[in-house]
Amino acid sequence: MKDSATGQLHVVVLAAGKGTRMRSSRPKVLHEIAGRSMLAHCLDTAAALQPASIRVVIGHQGEAVRDAEAERQVAWVWQDEQNGTGHAVQIGIDGLRAGADDRVLVLYADVPLLGAGLLERLIGSSAVVSLLTVHMDDPTGYGRILRDDSGRVLRIVEQKDANEAERQVREVNTGILMARYGDLVAWLDRLESGNAQGELYLTDIIEMAAAEDKSVEAVIAEDAWAVTGVNDRLALSRLERVYQQRQAEALALAGTSLADTARIDIRGSLDCGRDVSIDVGCVFEGDVRLGDNVRVGPHCVLRDCEIGAGSTVEAFSHVDGVVAAGDNAIGPYARLRPGAALDSAARIGNFVEIKAARIGERSKVNHLSYVGDARVGDDSNLGAGTITCNYDGANKHVTEIGDRVFVGSATQLVAPVRVGSDATIGAGSTITRDVGEGELAIARSRQKAIAGWQRPRKQKD
Repeated sequence: MKDSATGQLHVVVLAAGKGTRMRSSRPKVLHEIAGRSMLAHCLDTAAALQPASIRVVIGHQGEAVRDAEAERQVAWVWQDEQNGTGHAVQIGIDGLRAGADDRVLVLYADVPLLGAGLLERLIGSSAVVSLLTVHMDDPTGYGRILRDDSGRVLRIVEQKDANEAERQVREVNTGILMARYGDLVAWLDRLESGNAQGELYLTDIIEMAAAEDKSVEAVIAEDAWAVTGVNDRLALSRLERVYQQRQAEALALAGTSLADTARIDIRGSLDCGRDVSIDVGCVFEGDVRLGDNVRVGPHCVLRDCEIGAGSTVEAFSHVDGVVAAGDNAIGPYARLRPGAALDSAARIGNFVEIKAARIGERSKVNHLSYVGDARVGDDSNLGAGTITCNYDGANKHVTEIGDRVFVGSATQLVAPVRVGSDATIGAGSTITRDVGEGELAIARSRQKAIAGWQRPRKQKD
């Protein structure tokens, strides 16, 4: 982003903290909100501003942090020694090619709900320094914004350095600020660590700006959650619920019927047509599209799939990487794995697993079956307990089933094998050879009855 009055915008993201209170072997910024890391949320927001550059300061487990977002067009800057936010920004802008009138926006990777809209208010400021503040009923732990009688921002005092009167202030610092590059460099060089934590505070530049009579503007965030950072698992959980509730409310306002907005999780994108209904406890991951009049029963998990109009996904079904054409019935307790495709009006019933297989129009796999690496034609019926034996211990093989085929219950189809259209397979068969069109195939042992047979009995001690 470039403006004739303010020059170019550069973003520095601070992501080097250890996150000790998370009590985790994973870097704090890689913990997830709605299925994506906090860092990913922050970088998405930064990218939406279209800055000239994004620089991410990393330190603790920095390799893991960098590798998690390796595809990003950002500069990774190492902070080997952590000595406060001021020091982190010093490291972040070291080597930055920027003009004196360019602006530097400082963000934090553990503030995942911050949106670009709020930041546009901040970067629209013409002040030399602009900062985001928020009013809190309980400001414990936050730096307080101190103003003079006219309301002019004078400085920020951290909780540990504040006196009793200053601790009564309810307007607090979010840590997010923007400053003119030339002034920022000069102020950072003058930072000192004579404070309760013995660190270089970025917030001290506010007092320097005020002392030099440079303009300082506080942009007040009305939404406290948007500027809330994560320090522990409890805070992470609370932000997750806020994020999910907001997604659910937006979905409901857009016309989707939700049984309970507090009991849905969207960990990606969910695109719903008209008159879609979703019951409680459902999880949507990746990119999910639901056509008009789709109904999703309780406690389903849908991931990276498209469910066509008029379809029903019954309770406790898992649908992953699937395209369903429409008017389909899935479940309950069905599992559709990547590569499964359902033509219109296909039926997949309870305790059925489909993997890398196409099920033709109006075909049914209703009960307790496994169909993998297969192509099933139209109007066919696979009875309960049908299994396509697709794996020989080393390689996968394909089963082809034609149109209008009837497969009896408890049948095994040992791939590679082909069953022609209009064929019938007797229940309990193990099919190892192709079945021609219209043929009846029965492959099972002949039944014997032995009169007077005595069942073995336990020997008495």
